[in-house]
Amino acid sequence: MNTLLYLFRRIAAAIPILILVGLITFLLIHLTPGDPAAVVAGENASAEAIEAARHRLGLDQPFLLQFWHWLSAVLVGDLGTSFTSGRPVTELILDRMPITLSLTAGSTLIGVGLAVPLGVFAAIKRGSYLDRLTIFGTSLGIAAPEFFIGLLLVLVVALNLGWLPATGYIPFTEDPVEYLARLTLPSLTLGVGLAAELARQVRGAMIDVLSRDYIQTARAKGLSSLSIIVKHALKNAAIPLVTVLGLQIRRLLGGAVIVEQIFAMNGVGSLAVRAVFLRDLPVLLGVALTTATVVLFVNLLVDMSYGYFDPKVRSA
Repeated sequence: MNTLLYLFRRIAAAIPILILVGLITFLLIHLTPGDPAAVVAGENASAEAIEAARHRLGLDQPFLLQFWHWLSAVLVGDLGTSFTSGRPVTELILDRMPITLSLTAGSTLIGVGLAVPLGVFAAIKRGSYLDRLTIFGTSLGIAAPEFFIGLLLVLVVALNLGWLPATGYIPFTEDPVEYLARLTLPSLTLGVGLAAELARQVRGAMIDVLSRDYIQTARAKGLSSLSIIVKHALKNAAIPLVTVLGLQIRRLLGGAVIVEQIFAMNGVGSLAVRAVFLRDLPVLLGVALTTATVVLFVNLLVDMSYGYFDPKVRSA
């Protein structure tokens, strides 16, 4: 009962946040230069044709009235219709969402898979050359921008060595092997920075946990180092890791915009970039709302996971 009440309260709190995201996006789009009606009317269109397109799209209405019409449609599950393609925005996003979600999931797996062992070993060997090398490597990973890592991987791994394809996307249902091959380099591009950030968090949390009294007690009882690390230390050090991972989801979704351009992947990021150039207002609003929903959902999962890692949170 308490869990259901907590979920209801979190969902209720998310609704005004999503409305605010839509309002801010709506306002920013209207403040940027350009006329969507001129794009829809076509090149070399007359003033009358542009004005007719503006009226047809409802862009001649007051700002707040436009936003209210959009919000009213969203509340019944309608994200509108693209100005340029004429297709429903929901359909456009759903068509491209598997690509972006695959990229985000792959980056997360790589980031966590690299960060946990690196952070744990660095904490165990604190002050050693491995620890210093880990700190140096994570600093590089945090500082290096995604576009630089992506271009470097394309140049070295794809073009010079020819180990993996550089561009494109193949659905898993068509060819699982090719799906993984084409997703590896983009996932590495985003996963390196994530791994660097998470590894530092794991190292710091593990150093703190390993100094606790109950870890010393477990050692005095004769438990093996592996058992102490896996069953006691790592679980208690997981809360900072999960917290930072939840916060990094926004970074991954933002970085997907750049990575999808580098590797020619037609995901939600590429859809957003195209909508910006074409001033496709419904598509931009739909992408912003969908991204915000994903971020809020991930943060909810992170908050609920605290109960698994910390019994005190679960009892509260």
